[in-house]
Amino acid sequence: MSPLEIVAVCFNIAGVWLTAQRVRWCWPVSVVAVLLYAWIFFEVKLYSDMLLQLVFAVLQGYGWWRWSTGRVDAGKVRVERLPMQEAWRHLLAGLIGAVALGAVMHHFTDAALPWLDSLLTAFSLVASLWAARKYVVSWWLWIVLDAAYVGLFLYKDLHLTAALYAGFVLLAAYGLRAWQRDLRQQEG
Repeated sequence: MSPLEIVAVCFNIAGVWLTAQRVRWCWPVSVVAVLLYAWIFFEVKLYSDMLLQLVFAVLQGYGWWRWSTGRVDAGKVRVERLPMQEAWRHLLAGLIGAVALGAVMHHFTDAALPWLDSLLTAFSLVASLWAARKYVVSWWLWIVLDAAYVGLFLYKDLHLTAALYAGFVLLAAYGLRAWQRDLRQQEG
């Protein structure tokens, strides 16, 4: 456990908490978190996750823009349902991305666990896109991904990060319940 990992964990907790609260300041806080984790993942040879963090930095800007221009209800963004056809397209894109990135990482780098790392990376991008578009179902995907990440980070001896992702599972469950409640209120 390094001081860098401790700081990154603190920023990540703040970012996910703000997201669950539907506060748009979650996006700039999360930029700091993902840049710190890009460096950490480079050091432990989780290159797909390192790249994911860099893409996340860009997606944070997209999320900030979407949440700043989206419909706002009492200072919080309005959540949405994910259209089924869009869900299948995004999941297929995630699978294709996972296979392509896994092949690159397997054949051209010394990445640790290139296939698992790539799979989690690709579907994390899907979950991020869904969160930026305010889809309630994004929380379900985050619960699955974060649980898998706990095992990955334990395997790589990133114990504090594994604990963070276990906490993310709980925060994602909280976010799911909160967004489902808000969706029911919006529709009812």
